[in-house]
Amino acid sequence: MLEVKDLHVTVEGSEILKGLSLTIGAGEVHALMGPNGAGKSTLSAVIAGKDGYEVTSGSITFEGRDVLEMEIEERAQAGLLLGFQYPVEIPGVKNIYLLKAALNASVPRGARTRSRRRSS
Repeated sequence: MLEVKDLHVTVEGSEILKGLSLTIGAGEVHALMGPNGAGKSTLSAVIAGKDGYEVTSGSITFEGRDVLEMEIEERAQAGLLLGFQYPVEIPGVKNIYLLKAALNASVPRGARTRSRRRSS
């Protein structure tokens, strides 16, 4: 479960997120929608650990862990990373391989097999 509580974030001295709270349960899918400047990208960047964003108060937890205390690599291994709408292409590497690598890094080895068996 991902839980964001009363999150306040500033960028270059301007407060972008002003008390955002959000809970996403295991297996749920949510879409963040809103006009330009609403804070969608800011929230995503803070969760992923991107530089340049200052969390002034609030908390983010994922599966009981304090996301704000996790290194970027730990967040990525937990599956908290940004996937771009128009990713930069790497010559000779298909984007599907990058997505599969991210999935493989974040899902325990036996879990993928069990999930496939259940859906059959």
